[in-house]
Amino acid sequence: MDKMKVVVRLQDKTLLKGKISNFSPFHSFFQLDLLNGDSVLVKIDKIKAMFFVKSFDGNKHYKYKYEDNLSWIGDKITLKFRDGEKMVGYSQHFDFTPKGYFITPADVNGNNTYVFASKSAIDSMSFS
Repeated sequence: MDKMKVVVRLQDKTLLKGKISNFSPFHSFFQLDLLNGDSVLVKIDKIKAMFFVKSFDGNKHYKYKYEDNLSWIGDKITLKFRDGEKMVGYSQHFDFTPKGYFITPADVNGNNTYVFASKSAIDSMSFS
């Protein structure tokens, strides 16, 4: 199985880049193979969000617009994180996963194909 490229933002603002193959929102942790070759175990309740990315390079100056209509993917939701950041996207499984939400961002031109947002980092969620 191919490993997926991810960027993990921890709640303490630490940023980790690497690849995963064993992520499940039903477990307490997952193994992240860092770009430098090391592997670490990451606790799901310590992350803010994990971004499944097209490229590790990305564009840090890109401004997400969250305006694309992707209604066939699920319900449109807005997440507000405890640090004040907001994310708008679509989810089919907003109540299914015990530790967070899988979101497809409402901006298809961004670097994120989808995002796993940890419930422990979310202040509120609303449906649009």
